[in-house]
Order: sequence, then structure tokens, then C-alpha cells
Amino acid sequence: MTPSPIDWDLAARIARRVAGREPLERSYHARVLERDFDEVTSEAEDLVAEFTGLRSGVGPARALVLDRGQWTAANLVSFERLLAPITERMAAKLAASPAAGAARKVAGAEIGMLVGMLAQRVLGQYDLLVPDERSAAGQPGNSVSTRADGDAVYYVGPNVLGLEKRFAFRPREFRRWIALHEITHRAQFTGVPWMRPYFLGLVDQSLAIADPDPKRLVRALERALSDLRRRRNPLDDGGLVSLFASPEQRVVLDRVQALMSMLEGHGNLVMDRLGAVHVHGQARMSEALRVRREQGGLTRQIYKALGLEMKMRQYEVGERFCARVVDLAGLRALDAAWTSPEHLPTLEEFTAPERWLTRVDSMASTPVHLGAPGFDELRR
Repeated sequence: MTPSPIDWDLAARIARRVAGREPLERSYHARVLERDFDEVTSEAEDLVAEFTGLRSGVGPARALVLDRGQWTAANLVSFERLLAPITERMAAKLAASPAAGAARKVAGAEIGMLVGMLAQRVLGQYDLLVPDERSAAGQPGNSVSTRADGDAVYYVGPNVLGLEKRFAFRPREFRRWIALHEITHRAQFTGVPWMRPYFLGLVDQSLAIADPDPKRLVRALERALSDLRRRRNPLDDGGLVSLFASPEQRVVLDRVQALMSMLEGHGNLVMDRLGAVHVHGQARMSEALRVRREQGGLTRQIYKALGLEMKMRQYEVGERFCARVVDLAGLRALDAAWTSPEHLPTLEEFTAPERWLTRVDSMASTPVHLGAPGFDELRR
């Protein structure tokens, strides 16, 4: 069997080392994390279901509190699964190269460093990408993401504790706020029957169409690390996948990016509007994390590395789109996006929500009326 062009075992060791430890990880504060996240995750699930109308068809959400090392292990499994269409072709190219061994180690080291640096920042993550037809047991450095742990909502406990201390957030309130965001993503993927296969199908297409040169992959990773050290987000220009995509292949990537913008924008809108009612201090939390996201990101950084986010700040673009739709036609108007992939907004429609409303109105059996009640009126 031809070895992978990426040394995943080396990546796991380096990622864990770079991720390091948060001093509060072993403090008495960490003892209540699992209990708190179990409770706020359950609370968030009820709030999100009532607010969005999206109800999971796979049972109640389950919280899983991880340390940084466990998070790196789980996400390296996701990296390996998603990059398989590229790495399998790269392996064939490298097989006859005398430098194959060195190239594998360089690629493994670079990916390990990138994931380790991201592990220092992530707060929460809905585990969508790990569960699939194969068990993750036996994957490099992995002790978390097995089939039994599928459909989990991850919380990186040490990072949560560190941010709570830094900004003097009320722990229970901050944890509830994080849970609202991650549970919204879970509701999107488990409450919309077609969403998960559609998303993974697009990801597989975007990776399958690429024809990467192993040397270009290594150079891209080196540039990403250099940018990270300069506190510049290295993945805002379309991620690694876009380096290998032709203009024709960008069509598939555009669909992925549009979907991610809708998911992130909707997630942020739900998080903030529910938080304004149910989370004490939500406005200060939102501002603190907005600044933090600009410095390098929050949950979706792993997706940026795979080219799943657009050049423009998709959190802001998607949230502005969702907010404008609610202002124009009411909260329930957003439900049209979950009807089918054809009802999702295109990249062009994110800057013209009225155009999207007109299009989905023409496709709907029940018209969407502009000027319908907004969120505040619906609450009354």
C-alpha cells in the first residue's frame, strides 16, 4: 500500500506539543465544566428549536468537553478524511520520488503545527465531519472521535476557562452563549434532512476536482504558518483547496462558500438574538469574540484551512444577510433556505437579500411578504 503523502502520526505529535496547556486546565474551575456544558447544551437545544423551528431527528445533543490535545486528535481525523481525494493522488505522484519520505514528514509537521496553533483558540465545535462509514478508532493520536462519540458537540474546556478569566465573564452565562452557537449548527445539520449529505457532497467535489502538486501543498502550509506568526489570518483567501482549483472548478467552491456563509450567518444571528434575551452580558461577549475572530478565528478555522470559507468575512456577510431578511420579511422567511439546496442564497444574493426573497417567493407555494413582522414583533 502506498503511504500517505502526509505523516499523520508526526502531525498528531507536533499538534499536541504546539497546542500546549492552559494553566487553568488543572484548576478546581475545570471540575464543573462537564456538568455545566451538559446542562447548558440541553437548555440551548430547547431554545434553538423553539426559535428556529429546526428540531433534530437524531436524538438529544451530547456535550463532550475536550482538552487541546483531544481536540487536535479529533480534527486531524477530519483533516485526513476530507483530504483523502487529494492525498490519494499525491501518494501516487510521490511513490517514485526519492524525496517522498522527507516530503511526508514536512507535510505532517506543517499540518501538525497549524492544527496545534488553532487548538489554542477554539472554544466549541459541532462534530459533523468525523462520523462517517468508518470508525475513527486507531487513527493517529486519537482517543476521542470513535463512532460512539459521533454527533457530539465539542467544547475545549481550557480555552473556555482562559477566556472567562481574561474578560471576567460569568462562567455559566458564557457557556450557555457558546452552546447556543454550536447547537444552532447541529440543528442545521440534523434538523434539515438534506443538509449533511449536501454539504459533504460539495466538500468531496471540491477536493476531488483538485490536482495538487505535493510541493505546492508544502509551500502553502509554510506560508500559512508564516502568516499566523505575524498575526495575519492565512486562510482568508480561500484556503488550501483554492490553490489547486481552476476558474471552472471555483464554481463548486463558490457553492460551498455560499452554504457556509448561510450557516455561519444564521448561527450568529440565532446566537446573538437568543443571547440578548437569555444570556446576561451577551453584548460584551459578542464584542470580545468579534475582535478575537478578526485576529484568527473561532470555530470554523479548520474549515478555512480546507477552503470552505470565502475571502470576505463570511460571519459578517452571512449575518448581515440574515438580519436584513428578518427586517424585510420576518424571522420565518429564513425558513425558505432550508427547503432545498436550490433555495439557498447564491454568493451574489448575499449582497442583495431582496433578490433572494423574490426568487424563493416565486418558488414557494406560500408567498413570502415583504414587511412581515420582524423578530421583536414575533416575540410579542
